[in-house]
Amino acid sequence: MKAARWYKAKDIRVENIEEPVIAPGKVKIKVHWTGICGSDLHEYAAGPIFIPVEQPHYVSKDIAPIVMGHEFSGEVVEIGDGVTSVQIGDPVVVEPILACGECAACKKGKYNICKHLGFHGLSGGGGGFSEYTMVDEKMVHKMPEGLSYEQGALVEPAAVALHAVRQSKLKAGDKAAVFGTGPIGLLVIEALRAAGAAEIYAVELSAERAAKALELGATAVINPKEEDAVVRLHELTNGGVDVAFEVTGVPVVLQQAIDSTTFEGETIIVSIWESTAAIQPNNIVLSERTVKGIIAYRDIFPAVMELMTQGYFPADKLVTKRIALDEVVTEGFEALMKERNHIKILVNSQA
Repeated sequence: MKAARWYKAKDIRVENIEEPVIAPGKVKIKVHWTGICGSDLHEYAAGPIFIPVEQPHYVSKDIAPIVMGHEFSGEVVEIGDGVTSVQIGDPVVVEPILACGECAACKKGKYNICKHLGFHGLSGGGGGFSEYTMVDEKMVHKMPEGLSYEQGALVEPAAVALHAVRQSKLKAGDKAAVFGTGPIGLLVIEALRAAGAAEIYAVELSAERAAKALELGATAVINPKEEDAVVRLHELTNGGVDVAFEVTGVPVVLQQAIDSTTFEGETIIVSIWESTAAIQPNNIVLSERTVKGIIAYRDIFPAVMELMTQGYFPADKLVTKRIALDEVVTEGFEALMKERNHIKILVNSQA
């Protein structure tokens, strides 16, 4: 079958590999649509981050080259012995977390902070940038009636956004700021609307993404090249937001996010980082602020899909380009590196 495999930074190859053979407890999926994630782009530009290169991943037992793609939907085509939760023909999405099930976090049910955390499509095991993939039954979620395969490809990134908001202290009626309105930042805006935030401010350089943030419900957008974002946020909110979400991975922005909050405010770090970021701890200490990191999601895919049936996280507003698997490098990764106007690019594995 055809698949896109990561060999090293700036080296992803679409090639023919063996199609997975069904095994007990496994579900084989014909992949329909897969999104290119910011994490994928980090791996392409400056990896490895999650991709195992020196030794096999603890859970998947795989090592580079690995098939990429962890935001995907597809159709069940085979089920292994013992599988009962899905049937052949079911439309599904995959929760791609690889967790050991043995560490302290896993034993407490917090599998997204597993000591050996990995992702199907980043840490081995196969991936969505392929015609077929195979996963454990526990990773598969049947899509509700009426949800398209394109919409299904957005469940995974929407889960990141919803988990970030759920893990924050935000309450209905609170004020929030989102620093960076790429795909995840825009989905955070959607999640904030669902959570009842009264005011949602976006900080964004790109005019196209700023317009999209307003379309999705942002109260206002601040361009940090044109004005001091922290000063403006304090003016607009009469003292700062209750919660700020950092979704850029740009070191200087982290301090801005912290400083944009009110006393006892909270900053949620959603980004995956390629480098370290310097902050002034006194800005946290003297206002008794809180800074918290989140990774991925847990126990949230069904809630995301339910919100999608209500109109949240709409694919028609978030998907800006659709390409074939053969084009994943030139029209996908390279396009995202060069063109900041794209929101979400989906890859059709069957085209």
